[in-house]
Amino acid sequence: MQDHHSIQILYEDNHLVILNKRVSDIVQGDKTGDISLDERLRKFIKERDGKPGNVFIGIPHRLDRPVSGAIVYTKTSKALSRMTKIFREKEAEKIYHAIVRNKPEVSSGILEHYIVKNAKQNKSYCSDHQKPGSKQAVLEYRYLASSDQYHLLEILLNTGRHHQIRAQLAAIGCPVKGDVKYGAGRPNRNGGISLHARKIAFGHPVKKDRIDTTAPYPEDDIFEVFKP
Repeated sequence: MQDHHSIQILYEDNHLVILNKRVSDIVQGDKTGDISLDERLRKFIKERDGKPGNVFIGIPHRLDRPVSGAIVYTKTSKALSRMTKIFREKEAEKIYHAIVRNKPEVSSGILEHYIVKNAKQNKSYCSDHQKPGSKQAVLEYRYLASSDQYHLLEILLNTGRHHQIRAQLAAIGCPVKGDVKYGAGRPNRNGGISLHARKIAFGHPVKKDRIDTTAPYPEDDIFEVFKP
């Protein structure tokens, strides 16, 4: 479902709305002053449903601006506090697809690092050993497919650290395509990186049934090569 603000809704009920975020979208307002996705969603729902007054939109988790894919917003404060808890306690399954130039030496495995975030540089650094201020970062990856020059990996995130997938893949010599900050050779034309939040699954915060949502790949993108 698409509207004139190019919001793509993957799932919606009275409590939640899951969107397919584009590369350029910011999850919530930042110092750039660009209109954020939550603001656009608020405006869209207000217009669509003819709501007077303010529309509540809660932000229980985030995606980096250059990343595309499934992002959950909440429509009630009750759903927000419960979803925040679901993400904090790692009860949501988050699967990402990443395109890399270098194929990992092992086709599947678990990456464990200690990550230190440098706020000034807005960058994270991986280490094999614990350091002051470091946090453990764990992900599972598996190789899915290859094109002429690139490889598609699937990633299951076990912890949610700052730039975790980007930093950990770079640490094994497989930076995400377009991610110049973490060692990719050149940027992507669209200014994003080839990392897509492909699937998100969790128990509904209010109704308790299982929500399992897959976000289509961005159009006109290198991901198109890997369409099943």
